[in-house]
Amino acid sequence: MRLIISGGGTGGHIYPAVAILEEFKKRYEYIEILYMGTKDSMEEKIASNMNLNFKSIRVKGLPRKLNKNSVIAIKELIIGLNQAKKIIRDFQPDIVIGTGGFVSGPVLFRAATMGYKTMIHEQNSLPGLTNRILSRYVDCVAVTYESSKSYFKKPERVKVTGNPIRSNFNEKRGSKDSYIKYGLKDDKPIIFSFGGSNGSEDLNKAMAGLIKEYSIDLEFQIIHATGESHYDAFMKEIQGFDDNAIKVLPYIHDIASAYDISDLVITSSGAITLAELSLLGIASILIPKAYTTENHQEYNARLYMDIGASEMILEDELNSDLLYNKIAKLLENESTLSIMGENAKKLGNPNATSDIVDIAVSLLENKR
Repeated sequence: MRLIISGGGTGGHIYPAVAILEEFKKRYEYIEILYMGTKDSMEEKIASNMNLNFKSIRVKGLPRKLNKNSVIAIKELIIGLNQAKKIIRDFQPDIVIGTGGFVSGPVLFRAATMGYKTMIHEQNSLPGLTNRILSRYVDCVAVTYESSKSYFKKPERVKVTGNPIRSNFNEKRGSKDSYIKYGLKDDKPIIFSFGGSNGSEDLNKAMAGLIKEYSIDLEFQIIHATGESHYDAFMKEIQGFDDNAIKVLPYIHDIASAYDISDLVITSSGAITLAELSLLGIASILIPKAYTTENHQEYNARLYMDIGASEMILEDELNSDLLYNKIAKLLENESTLSIMGENAKKLGNPNATSDIVDIAVSLLENKR
């Protein structure tokens, strides 16, 4: 088996690729995997840490409006298409799979037009432009949500699979080790807040205000990840207000351990985070990042809010008092959190990774 996989730019595109290739490695004793991304990128670092064969191509995102950057992006795209063609021809894959980001565009387009079996996965409820274009050429489109199907021109090629996530998340929750790790107790609810892998200035500001205003009479415990670049400023802001029930960290590498003891999660609405919350059945307050492409995080958040899995606060409405009041109201009744968690599960598929690889294997069988 020879697999090329491509997805880049953010963890939301890279970690689904990692989950898929890990499932392929479980199934095939003899498999060669090539990860295609951009140079000096997050995906290159992750591929290196996993000892994966990695090849880079040049590509830039196309601006929404024509300007001088459009010319640069088009030139880079042409170079990237030529580089992708050579790499694919030399590697001779059985199948090429893309999980989004600008880099997957030229890789999947070249593979499809060269006659290789191809498949893409869309994580968000509102599909990105790259995947909408690629859907016209690839053999199959896997989507996370049923509502995404209507955005693609060829619905017969679209399969609803859910979002693939890594295998280190355990649906059984509440281990003693996790409480010990964070130095927290099980006598009060635990709120876990983080603004994505890089943090969020808006969420940090609201959490700092909440801690300063309400920490004396706080009826819940807090785990808050600021993002590494925001940590020092956050700690300076709350100086004198931190205590044993408030754990502030710059970054949480083992996020599964924080989920493990969380009663409520406050976060942005990236696709991977939502897939994790769905798998584990955790209630949430979602604060979509307003600057994301085509505002897809708000679309994601509204999908969860509409079925009663989450509350939503827009960034321009967020403040410490509003956030505290929403938390306090949700914690008034344990059954509320339980119902929200069960509703979150309705939007997840714990077998998503396996289903995606099943579809990929069926494409290969049709080829034979």
